[in-house]
Amino acid sequence: MDLLPPLSAFTVFLGICATGFLFLMVALVFGGVFDFFETDHDFDAGGPGFFSTRVMAVFVTTFGGAGAVATYYGLSPVPAALVGFGTGLIFGGAIYALARMLYQQQASTDVRSSDLVGTVGRVVIAIPPGGVGQIRVRLGEELMDKIARTRDGVAIPENTAVKVDEVLGETVIVTTH
Repeated sequence: MDLLPPLSAFTVFLGICATGFLFLMVALVFGGVFDFFETDHDFDAGGPGFFSTRVMAVFVTTFGGAGAVATYYGLSPVPAALVGFGTGLIFGGAIYALARMLYQQQASTDVRSSDLVGTVGRVVIAIPPGGVGQIRVRLGEELMDKIARTRDGVAIPENTAVKVDEVLGETVIVTTH
């Protein structure tokens, strides 16, 4: 007596498709909950990985779906698996390319020190002869206070407009504007 009837290739592929689709839906609903399942070994600093959970879920879903369609139209399991594998690569690659494009479109508010060169600011704490003071510079939408000194060591009074000529660590070299 058989407890379970034998499974057809169509049923197996359909089960794979359903499992991938279910995982994809759960990942979409719960967001980053499944990020610890990723197999890209923390290579996500440069963008999404090809082995991310969403890309793999799309691959598995497409593999199962294409394999089921191929067996429905008369292919044996091995050629149907190859069709599913190829289709999974195409759709997984498309999702990866889309995710990569969206990642690269992100705007960043990171300010690099080199971005300060050429900007004009105001002295908020007077720069004494040969000493340091403080300037306030607007870079994009951000106001920044920086330690400042002059190249030739002259004094610059408070509220004077200055231009940043150079950045040396956390200190900027300024000239009157």
